[in-house]
Order: sequence, then C-alpha cells, then structure tokens
Amino acid sequence: MTRTMQAVEITSYGGPEVLRLTTRDRPESGVGECLIRVAASGVNRPDVLQRTGNYPVPPGASDIPGLEVAGVIESGDTQALEQAGLAIGDAVCALVAGGGYAEYCVAPVGQCLPVPAGWSTLDAAGLPETCFTVWSNVFERGRLQPGETLLVQGGSSGIGVTAIQMAKAMGATVIVTVGSDDKAQACLALGADHAIHYKKQDFVREVADITGGRGVDVILDMVAGPYVAREIDCLAEDGRLVIIAVQGGVQAEVHAGQVLRRRLTITGSTLRPRPVAFKAAIAAQLRAHVWPWLASGRIRPVVYQVYPPSQADQAHALMESNRHVGKLLIDWSLTG
Repeated sequence: MTRTMQAVEITSYGGPEVLRLTTRDRPESGVGECLIRVAASGVNRPDVLQRTGNYPVPPGASDIPGLEVAGVIESGDTQALEQAGLAIGDAVCALVAGGGYAEYCVAPVGQCLPVPAGWSTLDAAGLPETCFTVWSNVFERGRLQPGETLLVQGGSSGIGVTAIQMAKAMGATVIVTVGSDDKAQACLALGADHAIHYKKQDFVREVADITGGRGVDVILDMVAGPYVAREIDCLAEDGRLVIIAVQGGVQAEVHAGQVLRRRLTITGSTLRPRPVAFKAAIAAQLRAHVWPWLASGRIRPVVYQVYPPSQADQAHALMESNRHVGKLLIDWSLTG
C-alpha cells in the first residue's frame, strides 16, 4: 500500500470553495479498529457545519470531513474483526467521527457493518449516518411503535428519506413536511402517508386534520427554534419530540403547562461525540433489525447525485441549497 492518499480537506472556515483535494499520509488502524479502502463517502449536513466552523472536531478525530464511508477492509485488528463477524477483504460501510472524505479511513470495528445483500458499495456509503441517527433517535429515544404516527420535519433530506422507509417498515404512519410539490411526490413515492408543503400550508393545522385532532406520537425535528412551540401543539398525549439539529436556531419557547398536562417528552441528541461502545450498540441493533429490511428491498437507496472528490465543493453547495432529495455521495473511483 502507498503511504499517501488523496483526501478532501477544509483549508479554512468558509464557503464550499474552501474544500480542496490534497495528498495526506495514509492513516493506520489501532486496537479495535480497521483500515478501510474507501470506495465512496457520504456527504452530510454536519460536514457543512464543520466546514463553516460550527461543528468542532471531537478530540482525537481526523480533521478531514466525512462521517460515513463504504469500501473494503484493507487491514485491522483481526481479533476484533473476528468477534464482529468480519474479515480483511470484506465489503463494509462504517460510521466514523471524521476522515471520511479520503481514499483510506480508519473506523472502529464496532461501527462497521457489512454491505447489505443486493446493495452496491456506492449506495451503501449513504447508509451509516442516516441509519444510525434514525435508529437512535426515532426508535430508541422516540420509542416509535407499530401503529403510531411519526412526523418528519424535512422529509426529503437524507435523514428524512431514511426515516420514512424505516418507520414504514416498522409499521408506523408517516407524515412529512417538505418545501416543494416535487419533494412531496418523492416522499409519497417512498411510502410517506401524507406530505405537507410547509411553504403553502400550516403544518400544525394539517397535522390536526390528518390525525382527527389527536396529534402525532413522535416528531423528528431538524429545525428547532420557533418550530418547537408549534410542534408541541402537534403532539398527542404522551407524545415525544426528538430534536437532532437546530437549523432554525437554538432558542425555543416551551409551553410547560402543555408538557405537564399531556405528559410530553422533549429530547434530542448528537451522535458524533458519543463513545464507540454507544455507536457499536446501535450497529448491533441495525444489523439485527434494519439490515434484513435493506436486503429484502423494503428499504431502498435514494441517491440524488454522485460527485468526484474534486467536486466536493459542488456537493456542499447543493446540500446548502436544499434542492436535493436523498443522499449526496463522493465516488473515489472518479479521481483519475
């Protein structure tokens, strides 16, 4: 193996133009880790936040952006791999704390999962960040159950299209909010039961009409800010609001009386700084419950656009425009 690799780095905080394809030393894996020869990298909104200086790199993580990869295990801790049912040469996808925009990436073995049967390595690169996030927040923190109703704010995002499909596979009813008629149609085609065009419709009123005034059981919120007060109005008794991003701002108004009277839960989480053991536990749940859905076709890849590493800036610009439906990926076979 070469001692160097190509990688996309953040040269300074700023717009998409600060991303640059460069040469870096190839990383080496340690105890409990493996080195992945990366075929493709997922592009996610936290990468954009890191680029703008609004999402600090956790201690010990690579400064190279990228939180999910797929490729082939090149080397690693053979004992840890064996315990995980993996081996050198296996095709895997992995959640990482950084370093994903590169030809080689180190990942904790516990955060690696086999590429699902019937999926390409390219498509699998878009799985880890969204699947880990949705499972942890919708199913663990939000406790979504079969027969309940989920409201997804931003149904056409990478997280959104995954949440739609996972919730439907679980047997839930899904309502999404979207910013265009085209996005509404795309979400309905993926299985969403209802799509609310938030620029034309009041989502609080629409949720009340759809649910007959009962409200929804779980809300997956990527907006926060002023949305929180309105989302409380959307919740059914014993409803759960799960906040995973603050695109609308960090300050929110909460009607404490409603929380008390209707026994509501307001929670949230960030995944990147959590310990390996926590993420490995999610990986085990995904392999047991979600990977069969992927292999059976109940959940399918939703890839909007694929870029060469030299055009990572264009991927970030599209991410910020919110025009896409589903995942944006970087294909490392396109470096030549």
